[in-house]
Amino acid sequence: MYVTVRDNNVDQALKALKKKLQREGVFREMKLRRAFEKPSERRARQKAEAISRSRKLERKRLEREGF
Repeated sequence: MYVTVRDNNVDQALKALKKKLQREGVFREMKLRRAFEKPSERRARQKAEAISRSRKLERKRLEREGF
């Protein structure tokens, strides 16, 4: 992953890099890997995330359709 620096504006390039890393989920993964997570906890977390993702998609779909 790379970001171009324009007009020696390093702050703007850093902001763009942080945004890209955030979008890719790097910070979140780093936080999860700080401590060991039991396999059962991992499955429960993944299941909860999947449920929340599906609910969010359903909310967006209903909002788009005007309900």
